[in-house]
Amino acid sequence: MLDIKFIRENRDVVAAAVKNKHRSLDIDQLIAVHDRKKALSQQVDELNRARNEAARLRDAAKGAELKKQAETLEADLAAAEKEYISYMLQVPNIPSVDTPIGEDESKNKVLRQWGDPPKFSFKPKEHHELAETLGILDTATAATVSGSRFAYLKGDLVLLQFALLQYCLKVLTDVEILGSIATNAGASVKIKPFVPILPPVFVKPAVQNRMARFLTPEEHYMFPHDDLMLVGSAEHTLGPMHMDTVFTEDQLPVRYAGYSTAFRREAGSHGKDTKGILRQHQFDKLEMESFVLPEQSVQEQDFLVAIQEHILQMLKLPYQVVIVCTGDMGFPDNRQIDIETWMPGQNRYRETHSADLTASFQSRRLNTRVKRGDGKIEPVHMNDATAVAFGRTLIAIIENYQQADGSVKIPEVLRPYFGGEAITR
Repeated sequence: MLDIKFIRENRDVVAAAVKNKHRSLDIDQLIAVHDRKKALSQQVDELNRARNEAARLRDAAKGAELKKQAETLEADLAAAEKEYISYMLQVPNIPSVDTPIGEDESKNKVLRQWGDPPKFSFKPKEHHELAETLGILDTATAATVSGSRFAYLKGDLVLLQFALLQYCLKVLTDVEILGSIATNAGASVKIKPFVPILPPVFVKPAVQNRMARFLTPEEHYMFPHDDLMLVGSAEHTLGPMHMDTVFTEDQLPVRYAGYSTAFRREAGSHGKDTKGILRQHQFDKLEMESFVLPEQSVQEQDFLVAIQEHILQMLKLPYQVVIVCTGDMGFPDNRQIDIETWMPGQNRYRETHSADLTASFQSRRLNTRVKRGDGKIEPVHMNDATAVAFGRTLIAIIENYQQADGSVKIPEVLRPYFGGEAITR
């Protein structure tokens, strides 16, 4: 949520954000509703002072008359406040100055690339062909049991996923590794480890709305009788951990690494990526969430992206870093950086990571603040970023490390956790 004072003083900037993020909102009407709410609030205050005076003078008749007026005004004020909040919740975050303006993902800009796509002496296969032949992936049985876009991961593929999880948690909890990553990236951040979290996979819709990540029932799995919905990412329950909290400066940054199963209905994706595990209704992720001082939030995002790059480099997976344009970025995002990893079987880069700087947008809605040394209290800034999306990273490993005989080598950095060098028939 943006500050109404900022909206008043920067109408053109806000209007541009609304347009460029493909939203529809009358900024002038929002301002008018706020003015009406403010005027009604002042009238209620004046009326309450008059009621207190009538009570002091023991003027019962006057008090009764003023009470009736107050009831009408308070009802009008409640309606105005409700209308005002409904408008404010439609205002998207302002894109950063370096965010490209564009209609869709075709206008995203590649910032840098790392690694060369591997060259094969044979035509590389897609992950599902390799994995099903190796007996480590079964989508046919899952389709019978659960429906399309579900899968059974089996045997060595499960071991590979948990090897990847253990390695990433090692990176995120080791201050020496984190310090080296920050130094190499030139990110000036305070080095504190991430706290591993196993968060709930259910969230209350009202809380999800405060996170500004509320999706429609067509996109999320909803349970209205329980007033719950399944999360689409671990950040949906990591971010609200500090709702209505005031940090002290010395407590920040606070960083979490949340491992969770996530759920998406994937409405509108009919016919897209139907084979294998690229686009599933159920998938696992390790997500990073951080709470920082406002002046440190951009450096924090750069640090999170550097962690993502470090993990991919250690896995020796070629990738490109992309800054996402206005028409493709998230509603609460101020700056969005994606990483696309090379998939030889598809002969193209596919998104595997995202890093979202929301600045104070989410924290205002969550009422998550920091008390400065001078006593001033203000919203913290928040970042979330993928440490590893397991399905897509497993795909990248399988396709980049495939061998002519159909086996898959294990990245060297994962071998101590996996307990072997390859997946074979």
